[in-house]
Amino acid sequence: MSVERVVREGKGRQPGRVPYLGRLRSRPWHQFDLSALLDLNLSQILLLTLAVVLPFRFAAAEVTDALGQVADQPGGHFAPVVPDRPLIFPRDTGVHPDFRIEWWYITGWLGDAEGVERGFQITFFRVGTGIGADNPSRFAPRHLILAHAAIADPASGRLRHAEMAERALEPLAGAATGRTHVLLRDWELRLVDAGKDAGRDAGYQARVATPDFTLDLRLIPSGPPVLNGRGGFSQKTPDPTAASYYYSRPQLAVTGQLRLDGVDREVSGQAWLDHEWSSELLSPEAAGWDWIGINLHDGGSLMAFQMRHRDGGALWTAGTLVAPNALPESPTPQTVEPQILPSRALQPHAQESYTQEPYALVPESLEHGAQESGAPMPRALALEEVRFRPGRTWQSPRTGKTYPVTWELDIAGQSWRLQPLMDDQELDGRRSTGVVYWEGVVQLLEGEREIGRGYLEMTGY
Repeated sequence: MSVERVVREGKGRQPGRVPYLGRLRSRPWHQFDLSALLDLNLSQILLLTLAVVLPFRFAAAEVTDALGQVADQPGGHFAPVVPDRPLIFPRDTGVHPDFRIEWWYITGWLGDAEGVERGFQITFFRVGTGIGADNPSRFAPRHLILAHAAIADPASGRLRHAEMAERALEPLAGAATGRTHVLLRDWELRLVDAGKDAGRDAGYQARVATPDFTLDLRLIPSGPPVLNGRGGFSQKTPDPTAASYYYSRPQLAVTGQLRLDGVDREVSGQAWLDHEWSSELLSPEAAGWDWIGINLHDGGSLMAFQMRHRDGGALWTAGTLVAPNALPESPTPQTVEPQILPSRALQPHAQESYTQEPYALVPESLEHGAQESGAPMPRALALEEVRFRPGRTWQSPRTGKTYPVTWELDIAGQSWRLQPLMDDQELDGRRSTGVVYWEGVVQLLEGEREIGRGYLEMTGY
C-alpha cells in the first residue's frame, strides 16, 4: 500500500494506493521556494513529505506551518499514469524518477527458533519535489527519500516502529534505476542479481537498523511479479486518471536475523512486496482505504482494497487473486509501440533518455511465462467481486481512534474472514510525522480454518 502511503496513497500506501493532498491553505503542494525548504529541519521535511504521501486526513499543525513557509515558484512536471504501458522486468523494479511518488513496501510474518511469531514491515518512499530540476548542484532537493519500519511484537502487545527521511543525496540516500536498490543511511533494500553475486539465488536483501530493533533479511521470490489491475495499471477511483503502476511479489521466502531487546534471533517466514509509482492525486471524495496482501497456504495470493467514500460507502474496490491451476480471463491482445521517455534521474547531470521496449501482450505469452515459472495464474477481480464488511472494532487508548480489526470478505463468490494477530497495531506518529493509521499482521480464515497470512492496512479512521 501503505508512500505510507498517501502516496500510497501516494502505502504512500493507496493500496495500490495513490496519494492525495488535502486542501492545506490554497497553494499547490509542489510550489515550493527552494530557499525556504533548505531552512526546514529534518522533522519538518518529513512532515512536509508525508503531507504529500498520506491520503488519509490528518490535522498536523506542523504540516500546515511547513507548507506556509514556501513561496510561489513553478513546480515540476511529472509523467502521467496511462493504461497499456507494459511493465518490463527487471527494469521496472528500479526507481521511476519521472513520476511524482513511488514506494517499495514489504510486509510479512517471521518465526524464530522458540516458535514465537511476529510481523514486520519495511517501506521505502521516493517523492519528487518539483524543485531544482535545472539546478546543477547535487544538493538540490529534487527527490526526498523516506522509510518506515515496524515490528508487530505480541510480547509487548504493540508495534515497535522507526522512521527516517533525507533528500536524495548519494552516498547517504538515493534510489537506482534499472533494478531495485534504495538506500537511506544504513537502511537498504536491494534486488540481488544472481549473475553478479555468484553462489546466491536471485532475490531481495533488506537491512534496517534502529535503536529498538534491527532486521537483516533475505527474500526469495517463488515466481514472477504479479501485475495488479489491467497489466499493472491500477485504478483507484471511478476516475481512471487516479491510478498507479502497481505490481506485487507475493510468497517471498524469508530468512535472516532479527535483533530485539538486545537478543539476536534467526528467523524465517513468508513476506509480500508491493512496488507502486504514480503522479496523480486522489479524489477529495476519498476518506481513506482498507488494503490486504495475503499469502495463501495453497501457494496462491490475494491482494484487495477498497477506497472509502467520505459518506462511509465504498468509492472503489479492486483486487488480484492468484489461484493454483486457474487460468485468467483472456486479455485483449494489444501491442505497445516503443516510446522515448525523458529521464529525470536522481543525480543532476544524468540527462540521457531511455527507450521503452516494444511488448506484445497476448494470452499465449502470459500462459507460456506462467508455465515456464511454474507460477499460478493471476486474475484481476472486477468491482463487484470485492466486498469488505467491517466486524469487531478496537479503540486505541492513545489516540481514541476506532478501527474495525476483524473483517468479513466476499471475494469472487467466496466468503472469508480476517483476524489480527493482536488488536493494537496502530502506528502512532503524532510526535514525528503527525500520521496515525493501523497496519498489522492478520490471518485469513475460511470458517475456523486458516487459509492464509498477510497484512491489513487501514487509513482515514
